Amino acid sequence: MVTPTRVAIAGCTGSIGRQTLEVIRAEGPERYNVVALGVGSSIELLIQQAREFGPSVVAVADESRRAEVATALPGVEVVADQADLVGPADVVINGVVGFAGLSVTVETLRAGKRLGLANKESLIAAGPVVQPLRATPGAELVPVDSEHCAVHQCLRSSEGFADGAHREVARIVLTASGGPFRGRNAAQLATVTVEQALAHPTWSMGPKITIDSSTLMNKGLEVIEAHELFGVPYDQIDVVVHPQSVVHSMVEFTDGSTIAQLSMPDMRLPIGYALGYPDRITTPFGRIDWSTLSRLDFEPPDHETFRCLNLAYEAGRVGGAAPAWLSAANEVAVEAFLAGLINWNQIADVCVAVLDEYDVAVPGTVGDVIAADDMARRLASEVLERRMAK
Repeated sequence: MVTPTRVAIAGCTGSIGRQTLEVIRAEGPERYNVVALGVGSSIELLIQQAREFGPSVVAVADESRRAEVATALPGVEVVADQADLVGPADVVINGVVGFAGLSVTVETLRAGKRLGLANKESLIAAGPVVQPLRATPGAELVPVDSEHCAVHQCLRSSEGFADGAHREVARIVLTASGGPFRGRNAAQLATVTVEQALAHPTWSMGPKITIDSSTLMNKGLEVIEAHELFGVPYDQIDVVVHPQSVVHSMVEFTDGSTIAQLSMPDMRLPIGYALGYPDRITTPFGRIDWSTLSRLDFEPPDHETFRCLNLAYEAGRVGGAAPAWLSAANEVAVEAFLAGLINWNQIADVCVAVLDEYDVAVPGTVGDVIAADDMARRLASEVLERRMAK
């Protein structure tokens, strides 16, 4: 009898966390056993999930809600830090949004476990710290982002995949849906509302990631993440707009061949890929009905309107803590936009102003990354205060 894979889910009440549990339901308890769940403060849904799946430990970051969870879940250990979920698990799905997911990434790799990474910011901001941990015996980093999961699948056939050399790779092509504002110019986007920016045409995601998709910052951060994940130079990573979101990304090889991964938009497919790797799950999430798929369109991104894409390339090429600064500044700017404090175009303005202050530094520890993140957030807040004072 095969022993079920023990799964921990950080950010279990968010979009990635909920869909991870859908995959586990579909595959059944004989294949996956949920041993740990973690949240920030959404305890009502956490309690429901814990009663259904029976984890031995749950994490609640909000100290004021912890006792309530302990009362509702007698016999379940309640801890404060989602990084403490790693211990009992074979695979950890990191669905925490933003920089807060860094500790889960670090502790999972340090423990020599498989990490299903949906939290791009922790790798982008802390690449110099995270990369050495990937060499920990037993550690595996399997991307859950649909684009990077697609690249991972395409690269499995290439020479050097096992050792990360990718000797046959000429180019990685990341696809972007274009978000809700594809085809509009900067003048047309000056007065768009939060509701319009949250109306993604293809994917159902959390508000922060959805806004990032509308600015193409999400794609820019994915360019940095692709560089970190696969060791491919920035000059060999391109972005193409593909509104149907059926081709999730492509790899072009040195002989001119291109391998692409296609499926209907469904995040449960890359989640299942990370859970099952190196095997595949048996539930066909994202299966294509080829009799109804009539066209696949591709076009170059509008770099002038969607300035965040170029900002990410620039920060990635600078290296050091520059990606951490960009990620932090963007989080602050997106929060301000969602709160109605700035307009959509000003998200990029805030990021530009912060990066203009960047002083080259290479983080060597998690503390260095946290310090860089704090500095960039402080500068972004100062930029916002000056703009709102005008």
